[in-house]
Amino acid sequence: MEAITLPIYNAAGKEVDSVKLNPAVFDGVINSEALYQAVTAYRANQRKGLAATKTRGEVSGGGKKPWKQKGTGRARVGSTRSPLWRHGGVTFGPHPRDFSYTLPDKIKKAALKSGLNAKVKENNLIVLDEFKLGNIKTKEALKIFTQLKVAGAKNRKALSTLLLLDKAAENTKLALRNIGFLRFNLASDTHVYEVMSHKKVIITKDGLNQLTKRLGK
Repeated sequence: MEAITLPIYNAAGKEVDSVKLNPAVFDGVINSEALYQAVTAYRANQRKGLAATKTRGEVSGGGKKPWKQKGTGRARVGSTRSPLWRHGGVTFGPHPRDFSYTLPDKIKKAALKSGLNAKVKENNLIVLDEFKLGNIKTKEALKIFTQLKVAGAKNRKALSTLLLLDKAAENTKLALRNIGFLRFNLASDTHVYEVMSHKKVIITKDGLNQLTKRLGK
C-alpha cells in the first residue's frame, strides 16, 4: 500500500510541511471486531462494581421470632427480616464484584491502529509541528485550537478534541485542563477508547513518531 501523506500545521493553522505515515501502522484497515472488544474491555475495567444489597442475615435486627410457631392462625415466621417483609433482606440482589478483564496486547494494538486509521479516513487526524505556548494561559491555548478550526468561533460549536503530545510540562497541563471540549494525553500512553470517543485528534509531529514506533513493534 502506498504511504498516506498528511499536512503538518503550525500553531497559526498554516500548513508548513507534510509527513508520510508509516504504512505498517496506517494501512487503511479498520478491524471493527478488535475495536469492539477493546472499547468494551476498557469500559468494563472502568466499572466500580460497588452495588450492594443485604441478605436477611446481614440486615440488622430480626433476631426475635415475631410470634410463636403454632396456635395463632397466622403463617409461621422466623424473622422480621424475611425478604417477604418490609425492611427485610434482599434475596438475589447485587453484591460487590470485579468486572475487569484483560485483552491480549495483539488485540489492543490492532484496535488502536484501527481507531487511528478511522480518523485518517474521516479527515479527523491533524498533525501539529509542535505545541508550544508563548504565555501559559488557557486563552493562548484556545487560540491555537481556533486556528486549527476545532474550537468554536462565534457561531460554531467546539468539536470534542483529543490532543496527543510528545511531552507535557506542568504549566502546559495547567493551561489545558479547563478547556471543556479538550482531553489531552501523551501520544505514547493513548488508547483506543479516547481516540474513538473524540471527533478530532490532534497529534504533534514528535508524538506521531512515538506512537508509530510503539505500534510498529
